[in-house]
Amino acid sequence: MTPEERFAGTRERLASIAGRVSPLALACSFGAEDMVLLDMVADLGLPIEVFSLDTGRLPAETYELMQTVRERYPAVTVRYYYPDAAALGAWVTEHGVNAFYLSIDHRKSCCAIRKLEPLERALAGKAGWITGLRREQSPTRQGVPEEETDAGHGLLKFNPLADWSEAEVWTYVKTRDVPFNALHERHYPSIGCAPCTRAIAVGEDIRAGRWWWENPETRECGLHPARAVRNGRK
Repeated sequence: MTPEERFAGTRERLASIAGRVSPLALACSFGAEDMVLLDMVADLGLPIEVFSLDTGRLPAETYELMQTVRERYPAVTVRYYYPDAAALGAWVTEHGVNAFYLSIDHRKSCCAIRKLEPLERALAGKAGWITGLRREQSPTRQGVPEEETDAGHGLLKFNPLADWSEAEVWTYVKTRDVPFNALHERHYPSIGCAPCTRAIAVGEDIRAGRWWWENPETRECGLHPARAVRNGRK
């Protein structure tokens, strides 16, 4: 399959999803994959809401890209969801501002406040949501289907880039001149919160820089749990 065929097929897939599921939302963390999907949504003028979870600890480069997106895609309004201030303040007071380094439980409870609860609000009332998950990204994502039932949120979940390679993502970005996070050029293939993300070395897994102090099998924040039930082709 040529890159052009791959891109056209995904655009058709997105349009088809938007035509049969409503209301629909695209989760955008401003990584390269999400920028590909945002560019397609904007170019096709699809009725898909775009939202992002601002944890309050994102890298400066991510905030810079947020502003660039606002200027590059004026027809797209990104809705931002933030952690509950009271819950976050209580957690920091009890455990410490960087307690996520101390244990997996502490890290996951931090993710729950900064990401999971805001995600619940972002998905409220939606019939489906779209992500930039790819099977190549990590051992925990090798079985990602293109379509599934998100039992935890009670809606459909779509992963249009599930079978894309990293090379295809970057071919699209370069071909379309899609803006991207400057950290990608500093060996950060996967970008989350600043204190939980580092650059990777040559040969490392592309998500090795996320929560690098943990085992690969635990390196998910809970946004994409394995509890989702398959409801489509792999």
